[in-house]
Amino acid sequence: MLTTQQAAGLLNVSHPYLIKLLDDGQIDFTKVGHHRQVKLEDLLDYQRRDIASRNRAADDLSALGQQLGV
Repeated sequence: MLTTQQAAGLLNVSHPYLIKLLDDGQIDFTKVGHHRQVKLEDLLDYQRRDIASRNRAADDLSALGQQLGV
């Protein structure tokens, strides 16, 4: 289990941005008292999905550039 600060550091994002991802349901977490904790497995799963999404967007932009002759 990771603290939100540790999870934000591993993703290289700000702590508030990570909290938004958690609250939006993009990363699973558990609450212990008032503190959120994230499983490393869930964090890595989000990271894989995010990378795949970015790669698809880059492929789409590349295809569009080819269509436009850029």
